[in-house]
Amino acid sequence: MEYILNFGKELAGILAEMSPYLLLGFFFAGILHLVIPEKKVMKYLGGSNFISVLNASLLGVPLPLCSCGVIPTGLSFYRHGASKASTVSFLISTPQTGVDSIMVTWSLLGFPFAVIRPIVAFVTGLFGGLLTKKVEGSAEEQVKGAENGKRIQPSGFWAWIRELFRYPFVEFMQDISKWLVLGILIAALISVVIPDNFFADKLPGNFAGMIMMLVLAIPVYICATASVPIAAVLIMKGLSPGAALVLLMAGPATNAATITMIAKTMGKKALFSYLTAIIAGALAAGSVIDYLLPSQWFAMTSHAAHAGHNHEILPLWLKAGSAILLSVFVINALIRRYLFKKPATVIGKNGLNGDSSVRVNILSVEGMTCNHCRTTVENSAKDVEGVSAADADLQTGRLTIRGTGYNLAEIVKNIEKAGYTVKQPDITPHQ
Repeated sequence: MEYILNFGKELAGILAEMSPYLLLGFFFAGILHLVIPEKKVMKYLGGSNFISVLNASLLGVPLPLCSCGVIPTGLSFYRHGASKASTVSFLISTPQTGVDSIMVTWSLLGFPFAVIRPIVAFVTGLFGGLLTKKVEGSAEEQVKGAENGKRIQPSGFWAWIRELFRYPFVEFMQDISKWLVLGILIAALISVVIPDNFFADKLPGNFAGMIMMLVLAIPVYICATASVPIAAVLIMKGLSPGAALVLLMAGPATNAATITMIAKTMGKKALFSYLTAIIAGALAAGSVIDYLLPSQWFAMTSHAAHAGHNHEILPLWLKAGSAILLSVFVINALIRRYLFKKPATVIGKNGLNGDSSVRVNILSVEGMTCNHCRTTVENSAKDVEGVSAADADLQTGRLTIRGTGYNLAEIVKNIEKAGYTVKQPDITPHQ
């Protein structure tokens, strides 16, 4: 019973400490969603020169995209003319951090960590892009396809305001809500189960902790925001700040699915540059924190890991209210993603709802993990002439295509060029 009470206490403390900053970060995410059009992004990512790589790394730092969401976005840029160098730069810097995770890092790990984390994301992204440029050489081939990533901007003041709140607190929240909940639960569990100074007693040195975090973080998925409370509690248990930074970098930036998709879409050379930049950057940045920077900069992290019990920057009523509001948003996101289903498409002998002029096909698509994935797959189908509608279901992996006179093989090709796999497509139209 004591463990349950302590778990609940730690859970409530972590949630209360990070909620105000996380809500503010989500709000900034909505602003970025509206003010950075994709056409402008492509204008600055189109070349393989230093400036394009620099722009890609800079752009990726504030964007609130996790490693599953950044893949379709980055590969969409690549399809529309962005170089491999700038694409790899974007893929490295983006998932490591974002406006939401920067705010949470400040709340739980302190101001120095909140400053260092985006700097490291930018530097590793720049290094990865330049390494890709060097490895690929001048013979890099760029892939150009239909502009399937275009976003329709809202028109009118109230439509703009609605989208400002809908995107971060409904759509983006659906992408990370599961991982956010898991991250907070794991952090609270670690805080209760693992004794204080456990890692300091068990590990032979700080660098050993970095290697351990690297091995654990590369193959598994953890989002940039959810990794913060876990890192904070690990520091409280004796893990060095440098090793915690390795987790914060490698965890969000890599996972097995991302590695596979980059290798398939951009080739082994690009994958080599991608992994080399992340591994080398993580170890180098962790070593700088542990061996070169003043230790007192990070002394506050062990206090912050106690979920704010020792420093009250914000009033209790604001923390409690933010925790309740965030919980409502998370519950709504989980319900929308896992309980609300799109109405089933009715396919009769004469096509859609009996209309003999409409052709319907259903494809099974592997690799869709978030709303960005869903949108990319749907737009890949809509780019093909004759397609009037395309609806993807994240839970089943099914894509329902409707239209007249479209080429199904071209749709499959578009989807696979975007980095997804179409398994046993139903080539026979339902009509």
